[in-house]
Amino acid sequence: MTELLTPNEMYQADRLTIEAGVPGIDLMEAAGLACAEFIRTLSEPCPVCVVCGPGNNGGDGFVIARLLVEAGWPVKLLLASDAALLKGDAAEAAKTWKGEVLPAQADKLHGAVLIVDALFGAGLARNIEGELADLIKAVNEADALRVAVDMPSGVDGSSGSIRGIAVDADHTITFFRAKPGHYLEPGRSRRGALHVVDIGIGDDVLHTIEPGCRLNAPDEFAKFIPIPGAVAHKYSRGSALMVSGDACNTGAARLAAMS
Repeated sequence: MTELLTPNEMYQADRLTIEAGVPGIDLMEAAGLACAEFIRTLSEPCPVCVVCGPGNNGGDGFVIARLLVEAGWPVKLLLASDAALLKGDAAEAAKTWKGEVLPAQADKLHGAVLIVDALFGAGLARNIEGELADLIKAVNEADALRVAVDMPSGVDGSSGSIRGIAVDADHTITFFRAKPGHYLEPGRSRRGALHVVDIGIGDDVLHTIEPGCRLNAPDEFAKFIPIPGAVAHKYSRGSALMVSGDACNTGAARLAAMS
């Protein structure tokens, strides 16, 4: 699982899975279930505030809130949108939530021991400003455990850059594959512990997507490094040439050569 998917590549993975016969709402339910099950490993039931955005990330939040309530957890749900404006799978997920929908305001976070950040996912393409920025600031200042869904809100999933302001998560749960923004700074420092979970997307979609980015892990390059035989010696293993700048700029080359 060394592949890293950009938000656009992850969109393709979703699309290909849906075209293969898996309803989008089933993927959303699976994502919400994986998040709810992980949250339940963090503590006994405690006051939770699920902060939902206007898109599919918010739809995941509705599923999480419903499942936690069904498991006996006290949950408040905040929505940074008008529920009537939700579309597609997010709107369908919202219909299954039978509790109160509160406006996404900073004062509504009071009393939460755990906050679920389901505002914006990896595909956020604009800076967060105004009231939403104030809300994220309050989330970060709250004396609560913060769990982000897919990506801490405000982190660009492709570059790891911060879109104005971002949630400082203790845990981030993402789906199918991690994104470059989970590993590129400053996003890496905002995501806390990263958990990649399965939601029913098959690995076969990777052959169509052909991801352009992978984690630099030993599995990626070990097969290209020859294992020396019993009679090998330094001259049979090849040579390395270090090329540096002028006499005042040889430090890096010297260190590399010594290594």
